[in-house]
Amino acid sequence: MLTKIRDFLELIKFEHTIFALPFAYVGMFLAAGGWPTWRQFAWITVAMAAARTLAMGVNRIADRALDARNPRTANRPLVTGRITLSTAWAGTAVAGLVLGIAAWQLGPLPLMLLPGALLFLVGYAFTKRFTWLSHFILGFTDGLAPMGAWVAVRGSLFTADDVPAWVLVGVVTLWIGGFDLIYACQDVEADRAAGLHAIPAQFGIPVALALSSVCHVGTLMLLIALGQTLALGWPYWLALAVIAGLLIYEHSLVRPNDLSRVNVAFFNINSYISVTLFAGVLGALLT
Repeated sequence: MLTKIRDFLELIKFEHTIFALPFAYVGMFLAAGGWPTWRQFAWITVAMAAARTLAMGVNRIADRALDARNPRTANRPLVTGRITLSTAWAGTAVAGLVLGIAAWQLGPLPLMLLPGALLFLVGYAFTKRFTWLSHFILGFTDGLAPMGAWVAVRGSLFTADDVPAWVLVGVVTLWIGGFDLIYACQDVEADRAAGLHAIPAQFGIPVALALSSVCHVGTLMLLIALGQTLALGWPYWLALAVIAGLLIYEHSLVRPNDLSRVNVAFFNINSYISVTLFAGVLGALLT
């Protein structure tokens, strides 16, 4: 059993939850105007980890045939047989159950909004089969993390005071969508052969990298608007300057004719960005 759990966590790259959690915490702390209750903190953490596990589990299951034909992904555990399809389904189902329990514990509105969140968490895996907007649908799906945390603390989403939650959705949509464009550049030939609608495969790598840059400029502009709207203090602006530098460095690592450092740009830099933003927001709220 422990081996199956370990293999499932490897299948979904559970350690990459670090991408989503800091943004969820940003939404949580901004909604609370400081430190939330420990109960909220705990259940929001559980909900975000379960949501990502559910989404990644569905994605791996749905893409197993595609992964088998792509040299980059052909050694994934579900393809090689190191983890069985039944184990993948079991882990994914447990994650969905835990997410439902967490939404129930967080209040009536999170529970009411859960079906909409599930639509994106489950449906994203299939979008690249029919639309090149899949990169931004992924970004929006990840953007539900800070929005969900905001709703869990405030119990509202559609008032004038809830505008920051929507700004955060825009921030994450453009940030995630932008670096997913970079990541998808590795799979141009495989995506074209499979008839998938990724932007690099549809329009070419130079267009994808240019659009990624535009997305990340938009990310910074929305972060500036967020800081001004909430009158956040100097730690936030210092963090924003660091994030701008990290984004510039990220884009310097990748060229249309040189994708050898995509993994550094994708995994390392984006982890630093999410943690830096969280630290900046927390610092601004506590000073």
